[in-house]
Amino acid sequence: MPPQPKRKLSKGRRDRRRAHDALTPMHLVRCSQCGSLRRPHHACPDCGAYKGEIVLQMEAAKKKS
Repeated sequence: MPPQPKRKLSKGRRDRRRAHDALTPMHLVRCSQCGSLRRPHHACPDCGAYKGEIVLQMEAAKKKS
């Protein structure tokens, strides 16, 4: 049989171990071309611009539902 814990871990010790497991909210910035929110250091998913230049070809007319 595999070894078993000798003592029950207290709630405080368990919670201190899990103190760094929380998810952090995603940081977003405004696109300089279209003004939509995007991740920093990434091309804009709406207009395809990065640092003021169009680097991705996006569809001209998006389907709006």
